[in-house]
Amino acid sequence: MKKKHHVNPHYLAGDIGRHLVLAVLVAIWLVPILWLVCTSFSAFPGRNISRFFPTEWTTSNYFRLFTDTDSVSNFPAWFSNTFIVACFTCLISSMFVLMIAYATSCMRFRGRRALMNTGVLLGLFPGFLTMICIYYILKELKLTDTHLGLILVYSGSSGLGYLIAKGFFDTISRSMIDAAKLDGASEAAVFWKVILPLSKPIIVYTVINSFLTPWMDFIFSNIVIKSRLSQDWTVAVGLFNMLNKSSVNNYFSRFCAGGVLVSIPISILFVIMQKFYVESVTGGSTKG
Repeated sequence: MKKKHHVNPHYLAGDIGRHLVLAVLVAIWLVPILWLVCTSFSAFPGRNISRFFPTEWTTSNYFRLFTDTDSVSNFPAWFSNTFIVACFTCLISSMFVLMIAYATSCMRFRGRRALMNTGVLLGLFPGFLTMICIYYILKELKLTDTHLGLILVYSGSSGLGYLIAKGFFDTISRSMIDAAKLDGASEAAVFWKVILPLSKPIIVYTVINSFLTPWMDFIFSNIVIKSRLSQDWTVAVGLFNMLNKSSVNNYFSRFCAGGVLVSIPISILFVIMQKFYVESVTGGSTKG
């Protein structure tokens, strides 16, 4: 006969309480997203805060984002601009982060510890504190209202995010690096042929983070891109301008549809790379 397991009422009450709290937090997080998705299928073009679900459903908002382009809505150009900036930033930033992480983890040189401490201290300051200064520097260089200016700034500040990658590189056996150097390999050869092939998880983590920064950024894009031409804007700036008082009543449903479309590529990328993402975070946290 099977033994009956008696559940302690205190433990049971605690489990129920924790699950109720988690359920409430999940609902608070999901309800705005669900409302955004539902509103994107609304036949009413403006805001309708009196009802959660629309009275009439349609998919025309998604099609109109790509077909009805005007001075307010030009989603194909916004998507293209953001994708180009994100791809170039991703390539440059990923290389910066991985190379700095390799230098601080696998190389020994005078001032290494001071350089690492300086990088950590600089990373503690919020980035928006320097935005006005960066804007005037870009203005003097004639790089405002250009996507090149965005790429340079996003990429230039990426090196401070080397700590997680450094922690992952610290887990790689030092004997492999020493063996490669004994065979005559240079630092570059060790980096490309020894370290990177063993670092797929942290490469995926770095690539995703480097892509997310320009893809989701609004504040800095809005400061640098001052053009009144909608084809010059990024997705974040373009969607925000849809909410102006003069246009929100005609474009709000399309704004919600744009928000859904912007989230799809990142969601797919994260689901595909989730295994490597988790491995990189856990691996990078084992050593500092």
